[in-house]
Amino acid sequence: MKAAELRQKDVAGLQTEVKALQKAHFGLRMQKATPHLNNTSTLRSTRRDIARAKTILAQKQSAATPAK
Repeated sequence: MKAAELRQKDVAGLQTEVKALQKAHFGLRMQKATPHLNNTSTLRSTRRDIARAKTILAQKQSAATPAK
């Protein structure tokens, strides 16, 4: 998922996106443990998508809270 697409979502949407990506990553890890995963590069891409979504989520949350 592109960063521009993630930036359009609100905080609740980003949280659900992170959970969905984590669930998908878990499924891919289980497929890798059993020899059912053909394309192992999807593990890397989902891990990076999770990091990208978490980064944008943290930016939006810090922008929403007032600085002391």
